[in-house]
Amino acid sequence: MTGFDAIDALLAQAKQEVPLPPAGQRRGLREELNVSRAALARAMGVSPSTVAGWESGREPSGEVREKYAYFLDGARARVTAAAAEADPGDGTAEDFEDVDQWEAGPGDGQREGGPGDDQDDVDTLPSPQPCVLCGHPARHQVEGFPQHLDPDACGSAQPEPTPETRPVAAPEPLPAATPASHRTAAAESVLAAAPEPLPAATPEAHRTAAPATDSGPARDAAELSASRRPASASPRKETHAVKVVPAGRRMQTAGGTPDPIRTAVATALADHAGDVEAATAALVKRAIPDAMTLLDHTRKGGRYDVVAHPPLPEILRKQSARGADHIWEARPKWARAELPPGVHEVTALDVNGAYLSALKTHLPIGALEHSTGNHHDRRRAGVHLITPPAWDHDAVLPNPIGNRDEPGPLWVTEPTLRLLLRLSGPKYGLCEAPEIHESWTSGATEGLLEKFRVALKDARDRAIAEGDDVTLEYVKAMYAKFVSTLGESNYNRELYRTDWMHLIRSQAFANLWWKAHRAYDEGLMVVRAMGTDELHVIGDWRAVFPEGRGVTEVKVKDTYTVDTDPKQAARPSVGRA
Repeated sequence: MTGFDAIDALLAQAKQEVPLPPAGQRRGLREELNVSRAALARAMGVSPSTVAGWESGREPSGEVREKYAYFLDGARARVTAAAAEADPGDGTAEDFEDVDQWEAGPGDGQREGGPGDDQDDVDTLPSPQPCVLCGHPARHQVEGFPQHLDPDACGSAQPEPTPETRPVAAPEPLPAATPASHRTAAAESVLAAAPEPLPAATPEAHRTAAPATDSGPARDAAELSASRRPASASPRKETHAVKVVPAGRRMQTAGGTPDPIRTAVATALADHAGDVEAATAALVKRAIPDAMTLLDHTRKGGRYDVVAHPPLPEILRKQSARGADHIWEARPKWARAELPPGVHEVTALDVNGAYLSALKTHLPIGALEHSTGNHHDRRRAGVHLITPPAWDHDAVLPNPIGNRDEPGPLWVTEPTLRLLLRLSGPKYGLCEAPEIHESWTSGATEGLLEKFRVALKDARDRAIAEGDDVTLEYVKAMYAKFVSTLGESNYNRELYRTDWMHLIRSQAFANLWWKAHRAYDEGLMVVRAMGTDELHVIGDWRAVFPEGRGVTEVKVKDTYTVDTDPKQAARPSVGRA
């Protein structure tokens, strides 16, 4: 075979990937058929978190992409057919000109590949149930507990949208149906089992007036019809909803809820006659007790009691007055050993609010209990004695357990163990599974500090938007000092949870590792990773990470140039005579 024949054969075998609709439409198509994310994941042979990733913008590849395109094409066909039956128009664009756009999929909010991304135990509930964190209706459950997946929705009095209340919109045309040779019985079963979507609202001209009645199904039907009527047809004046929140057994407007952070800042400024520097210094000095007060404020009505001083195993106690305990937090301190020849522009990225984001991690609720054996219970959290696996990718990515010179078993935290277990799974396959020898764990939840975190995040976001440096420094001191004094610190005698301190720190390190992996996976060259918030990369990082000051964004800390041209390196240096 000549070289041209080989190229012709290669071109004959090559095929383009099946195009998919925009990410903002994928979730809407699935939910219009009342198909849960878990059901679709089982049919596709993937995890629910993978489907969630597709619906938020990630792109599948290979055969699984063709199966996903086939499902979306079938879903689009059913939705279009149902809309056509409900509204017998001529199918032109004018029929849909007043229809809203499809709802966008879930936003980033979660850390890429971080703990929030690990949603293998997420299920869609058949009917909303009270969230274990805020008490409002939630449509999903995580590891058996009903709760909101979006932290911004937790605590909101507005219910999550449902297929019955979401406006029906005309999706953009999808590509032609996947060839029958690529269809699978599992994908066919999802479309066959999906219930028919609800028909679109009846046009105004075809509606009949419901008889006036004070109660009963007729009145309910009339109210439902009125709620679906376009605003232009309603004689009532358009109003804007006001957010309300629970206050004991009653409800009250969100504006009536006391804001400890805003109140403390206003008081400090008043006490120091508007002197910004003096007020900031006073607030930073009292950040620890104020953080504990805010924690108590956000824990009112909480499902779990925070144990202030639980008994701790010896491995969590300092070996000497100035020494450390036995826990290894997997702090990264990694630098790439080699770069390709050439002149490289390196950008040092700063991850915003690293410890603030790390407050969302699996924390043990009560006292730790000892167990042995190579087994990991996802419903518990704590510290584990493991033999870590070998890491063969140090040339391009940091070791997930950080820089450790001593071989053999070591005590790691829950975030580090979960990171290793995930990397050893079939999705990544980057290492072998760690061997677990013994553990100290307790029943755990990822939302124990969620309201505390959201209160700090909201105050931080508001301070950035308003240019309020006093609140910004105050909030930063609150969450940073809260984490650093959770151990046996003389500065915080209210809460001794050394295990929490190690877990939150390790979660921050794990979050940075996932950002490094995302950069590598998106084609950037990772040069350095340090601490909780510093990542050096080469390439168009703005195509991978959003730029800004939010906790889901990054900002530029430094830029510099590295010249690895062999000719430059071989050129003799010229000194002064």
